[in-house]
Amino acid sequence: MESPKRQKIKGTQRSTSRLIRRFALRGLWGFVALLVIEYFVLPELSGAQRALSLISRANYALVTAGIIAEAAALYSFAKLTEVMVPRPRPSLWTLLRIDLASLSVSHVLPGGTASGSGLSLRLLSSAGLRTTDAGFAIATQGIGSAVVLNLILWISLIISIPINGFNSLYLSVALLGVVVIALFGGLILLFTRGEERVARLLDRLGKRVPYLSRFDFTTAVQRIAERLNDLRSDPVLLRGGIFWATMNWLFDAACLWLMLAAFGRWVDPDSLLVAYAIANVLAVLPLTPGGLGVVEAFATLALVKFFGTPRSIAILGVIAWRLFNFWLPIPIGVGSYISLKISAGEAPEDVTMELDKLRLDPPE
Repeated sequence: MESPKRQKIKGTQRSTSRLIRRFALRGLWGFVALLVIEYFVLPELSGAQRALSLISRANYALVTAGIIAEAAALYSFAKLTEVMVPRPRPSLWTLLRIDLASLSVSHVLPGGTASGSGLSLRLLSSAGLRTTDAGFAIATQGIGSAVVLNLILWISLIISIPINGFNSLYLSVALLGVVVIALFGGLILLFTRGEERVARLLDRLGKRVPYLSRFDFTTAVQRIAERLNDLRSDPVLLRGGIFWATMNWLFDAACLWLMLAAFGRWVDPDSLLVAYAIANVLAVLPLTPGGLGVVEAFATLALVKFFGTPRSIAILGVIAWRLFNFWLPIPIGVGSYISLKISAGEAPEDVTMELDKLRLDPPE
């Protein structure tokens, strides 16, 4: 008869195998989608084919620098999480692994950001945070990042338009950003000025939704309102959030800039930021997980049509950037999730089961 320790090890191995298999199956459609994007959505197949000849002449020192920039972007995002989470908080290493795990889920599952946020909520709660505090951190992290991204876009446009001219796409994307920020602003106003009405409304709606009827919306809304007021009244905390959200976007944009430079094109920083911000603002539309296809198509379009980047370099640079920005975090996130479970003395469970628990049995 096997010892309990050996049985636990085997159970962990089986759970890990299920986790990896599920990610592989869920990720297969994404891989197929990427192939379709590269050969049918991105401009002209001939441009992509010609870009392959640039690989042998690429500056791999710049490629390495781009990987470091992407790692710095992930670190900045973890620091943003740390700023948003109240004390006592988990260690930065734990927060980084939680962010990576939720990022990998948002890049694989059809729910995209919603699925990633669900896993992040459960992992933060498991790390000792109250559910309302974890939910607040996730929400303000997303809202703050979106606002900072739009500010980067507007500042870049102010600099770029006198130099490169105006395009109607600029106005469309800027208006989309205004709508998103207005919605976020309205939510913040509701939670800080009308929390009692919000609590009553959510309580009425929750009673009609299975598995939410026993959730204490009044306490949750009051806690969120308290955290918003704390954030608003603490300039150091607010500056920290803005700083790390800005660093996250700028390091990620630097990765794209370095990928393009590695293949022979130094794009003006203002032009690069316009193309980068346009692609990421449009990715807010919930069409595909992580903006798959949307980001690639619009980043390439902007670089080629608006800023004169050779098509072959734009295609190869964008695809290389997305390799590190989108695809590489998936296996790293799986490893991070397994690491978190092992650190907690648990067998790694299937991520989909984890999300189902959140949906069917909300944390108290």
